[in-house]
Amino acid sequence: MKTMIEKSREQIVQEALPKAISYEDFRQLMDDHAAQETSTGPNQTEALTNYTMLNQRRMKRLDKTTKLQEADIAKIKDFKGDVTWLVITESWCGDAAQTMPVMQKIAQLSEGITLKVVQRDENLELIDTFLYNGGRSIPKLVAIDNTTGNVLTDWGPRPSEATKMVDDYKAEHGKLTPEFKQDLQVWYNKDKGQNTVKDLVKFLEN
Repeated sequence: MKTMIEKSREQIVQEALPKAISYEDFRQLMDDHAAQETSTGPNQTEALTNYTMLNQRRMKRLDKTTKLQEADIAKIKDFKGDVTWLVITESWCGDAAQTMPVMQKIAQLSEGITLKVVQRDENLELIDTFLYNGGRSIPKLVAIDNTTGNVLTDWGPRPSEATKMVDDYKAEHGKLTPEFKQDLQVWYNKDKGQNTVKDLVKFLEN
């Protein structure tokens, strides 16, 4: 009886990369879905459409307003590697809308970072390689060395401070309430992407 040879995570990532699109193309995809009142992914619901439309407006704003501090800019420009940041997401993901504009700002500042995007539900084998607490949580950023093809690290689905907020709340209450989700949105608005910047710049320093 033949046994199936298990793929390495590097193999799975390399198989997904040809399907990846640029951040600019993903933003166009967001615009198209918002205009058509649809969402990415196989499930089409009013809720997912509403989230997509909200995220499209939010990302349009954050693309213009996200600012990086001079110290972080210097570290990003000093990065000597050659990596692809592969982001797994969907149009309806609120955490992605808050963090992907930050990823794009960083990638634009470094010749050594290429930002690419794939849709989660079209790449289940990929997301199942990078589960968070057993779930297909997004966004998930996978950093890949372009020379060796090795996976260097992964990040997500939220910046470290927001992750702690969510994990602590779930531990105490079992699930996230609408009130907590509103509090999380307030945190994102106050943070202005800076926690995401700090998390991702650490990867460039290692």
